[in-house]
Amino acid sequence: MKTTLLILAAGMGSRYGGMKQVDPFGPSGETITDYSIYDAYRAGFNRFVFVISPKMEEDFKTNYIKKFPSYIQVDYVIQSVDNIPEGLTLPEDRVKPWGTAHAVLMAKNAINEPFAVINADDYYGRQSYQIMHDFLVNTSEDNPGHYCMVGFQLQKTISEHGSVARGCCQVDKDGYLTGMVERTKIYLEEGAIVYEDEDGSVHGLDPLDTVSMNLFGFTPDFFPHSDEIFSDFIKENINNPKAEFFIPLAVDKLINSGDAKMSVLQTPDSWFGVTYQDDKPIVLKAIRDLVDSGIYPESLWSE
Repeated sequence: MKTTLLILAAGMGSRYGGMKQVDPFGPSGETITDYSIYDAYRAGFNRFVFVISPKMEEDFKTNYIKKFPSYIQVDYVIQSVDNIPEGLTLPEDRVKPWGTAHAVLMAKNAINEPFAVINADDYYGRQSYQIMHDFLVNTSEDNPGHYCMVGFQLQKTISEHGSVARGCCQVDKDGYLTGMVERTKIYLEEGAIVYEDEDGSVHGLDPLDTVSMNLFGFTPDFFPHSDEIFSDFIKENINNPKAEFFIPLAVDKLINSGDAKMSVLQTPDSWFGVTYQDDKPIVLKAIRDLVDSGIYPESLWSE
């Protein structure tokens, strides 16, 4: 069965201070995304679609995409802030993209098969992709609305250098997601993990909580479902400059309405990523260690 990996790469990297999606971390100039594609290809994924911003398009076409060998099928779609339902007018001061679920929607005309979604700047590990692929190939058009996610322990996803956003999950005894809330400001405070609400109040979190790192698996019916949810969302939030349509928001609504269910898959792999510039040395060392241990070659794309 054909399976696609959808790579969300349109973020501006404002907290990181640069375009971290194309920053080199490997010994031969590899990005984190290169390692994701390498792992996913070995797991069985056979197509890769990037979601990029309009300003990235020219460099993506003329430089980045050319690094991949011929057997890696790469396509892309554009996430534009003005891609909203007809009849609505974009406020002049809106420059921020509409969020991760909006980014996924940009691929609705490009993907017709089961697909996984990842962040371009997160490292998930080879076994995570194998677990995801094995789920997707057993999910078909005969079983629409059965989605999945790979969950990680909250304590293994925190940056020591500032706040992070995480989808905090509730999971039932059968391994199905029962709810997910996007916490946009999670950080360490005197050794404890806390999150700050929109009203400024601070609440504690369990370090062992399951969180989403945006490694999701969907059947194509997710597109019309989320399209409908986005239409309602944008009508309510068109004039809110901070509003974002996150994947957890769409998933939570679909689960609560009974239109979908989501299996939470556990992985033995460790996650790491770059939210801030101070995270970069940690990631460089982690990848160097993986290369030295033989998990990856010195150069990923040497044919």
